Amino acid sequence: MHDASLLLIAAVFLLAGSVKGVIGLGLPTLAMGLLALFMSPLEAAALMAGPSFATNIWQMLAGPAFGRVVRRLWPMMLAICLGAWLGAGAMSGALAARGVGYLGIALALYGLVGLRTARIALPAAWEPVAGPAAGLATGLATAATGVAVMPAAPYLQSLGLERDELAQALGLSFTVSTAALGLDVIAQGGMAADGSFGRAATVALAASAAGMMLGQKLRARISPAWFRRGFFASLVLLGLYQATRAFA
Repeated sequence: MHDASLLLIAAVFLLAGSVKGVIGLGLPTLAMGLLALFMSPLEAAALMAGPSFATNIWQMLAGPAFGRVVRRLWPMMLAICLGAWLGAGAMSGALAARGVGYLGIALALYGLVGLRTARIALPAAWEPVAGPAAGLATGLATAATGVAVMPAAPYLQSLGLERDELAQALGLSFTVSTAALGLDVIAQGGMAADGSFGRAATVALAASAAGMMLGQKLRARISPAWFRRGFFASLVLLGLYQATRAFA
């Protein structure tokens, strides 16, 4: 991997880590979207797995609600794994040529959901069916695009969880999705056992950590609400650009 590619990777993860440091989310979504501009979705997913898994583990465990969240959401988590297994190979098979386009659609949808101020409240009676359904769809979408937020994020936001519970629930969902995606990527040969991938993965992890620290410092100086709106609006534009380029 050339030095210019490593610099691009560092810039992407520095930016993505900064976004997560400011608003608490967005690292894998933004990283996948930007990396797919100059590499295949499979390669992007391989690089994104390490930084995403590390930050999501921290988010999942940082709070007192982990046990309650697992007990409530384990059917959804199993369905995510099933969906990822059913969709295995989507980023390297016959659909791979349109993978960037599908990723663009996922980014645009996530951006639109993020821009909404109103939240949908899901009746508790629907949860036994809606949870596994959302998990299965999330697993399939993760296997096809590398983005693990749709429809898991809006579904979890509809459950009326407390702020800390929601943060840990999102961390749990993203951790399970990233682990399932990582196994899929390994099976497809996306994580090459050569020095070039190791260097790129190290750069990605270091840059994302530096970005998170930078973002946490910026959080005190800028409005997270305005930054959040700008981030989601950028995802919509980036997603539409990728989808248009892929399907034109």
